[in-house]
Amino acid sequence: MTSACVVGLGYVGLPLAVALAEAGVDVVGYDVDPLRVAELRSGRSGIEDVPDEAVRGITFTSDPSAASGCTTYVICVPTPLREGMPDLRAVESATRAVATVLSTGDLVVLESTTYPGTTEEVVAPLLGRTDVLLAYSPERIDPGNPTYGIRNTPKVVGGVDAASTKAAVAFYEQVCDTVVQVDGTREAEMAKLLENTFRHVNIALVNEMAVFCRELDIDLWQVIEAARTKPFGFMPFYPGPGVGGHCIPVDPSYLSWRVRKLGFSFRFVELAQEINAQMPSYVVTRLADLLNDAGLALSRSRVLCLGAAYKPDVADVRESPAVEVMRQLRRKGAVVSYADPHVPSLVLDLERLTSVEVAEALPEVDAVVVLTPHAAFDLDLVRRAAPLVLDTRAAVEPGERVFRL
Repeated sequence: MTSACVVGLGYVGLPLAVALAEAGVDVVGYDVDPLRVAELRSGRSGIEDVPDEAVRGITFTSDPSAASGCTTYVICVPTPLREGMPDLRAVESATRAVATVLSTGDLVVLESTTYPGTTEEVVAPLLGRTDVLLAYSPERIDPGNPTYGIRNTPKVVGGVDAASTKAAVAFYEQVCDTVVQVDGTREAEMAKLLENTFRHVNIALVNEMAVFCRELDIDLWQVIEAARTKPFGFMPFYPGPGVGGHCIPVDPSYLSWRVRKLGFSFRFVELAQEINAQMPSYVVTRLADLLNDAGLALSRSRVLCLGAAYKPDVADVRESPAVEVMRQLRRKGAVVSYADPHVPSLVLDLERLTSVEVAEALPEVDAVVVLTPHAAFDLDLVRRAAPLVLDTRAAVEPGERVFRL
């Protein structure tokens, strides 16, 4: 029987482990966090897209020796930025753990997003052997997406040699309908960075357009809907309070860092980062202007923020622009509350806030800022009952007191 160890059991690793188990693969899930392992062993997935019952029957461990005997090891650990530079400590630690249990002919696959060259220059030396197979396959998990999952999302694969590529393709064909083979690990690594840099740059484009379209009294959302009627050459992107999550704010920086190492500057990425990073401040300024027009000062206003997660219908607050908007509002003196059915509490400037009920909070606030329009929100109630609404996502039906970004 095929056996696999998935290293890292978060938003990427756990869905893969479940998909492999459902395909009949004998799976060991390894994570360095004993609390995470205990949670999974108790039958709680901790991830919205993975039902609790799906994790039962999988072996979870924080002891790498428990994965000894597996034939494939997939590394799905975080790759954040640290002071603007790639932080590969989790990848390095995971690789060292895998190296202790490898046997001749085993396959190691890195899925963590990183800069081109990581698999060959970092992972391979840490494995320290030439009798194993090594490949890179970028994760394409989209939390909260009801349409695309592991099975129907094409999987890109590139190995350090032909044998590694062949083995990785065969491995992923067990759980993916389409496997896309590229010449090597660097092409596979770059493919992921291109995907997310493309999104990052285009989001920045519409965010900047949102700023000056308001000054020109142009409805940008109507413009986008008109433009998307063209059946070729256009893909719609929409403005918002910024970018968040584990990919868009981070991945382009990996590419920009790698390009700078070559002596070049990646001006598109750097400009996009600047524009998107300014959007939370723009939201705060926009709200202050609207309150001022209503005869209120932001510093004395009560503001309800709808949504703390970085995207609708997930609990992930990593790099969330909604959290940054809340932080800046508080620093301007506003009394801030938030509602998010997926994020019951969060720490903001060392203070723990608790999510409120929208219907109960509405009579007590001066303004509502729609930051993450979860499906659970009654936005019609917000439109009818809120004294003033700043809708950063064009999610609320237009009304006399509803203003868009």
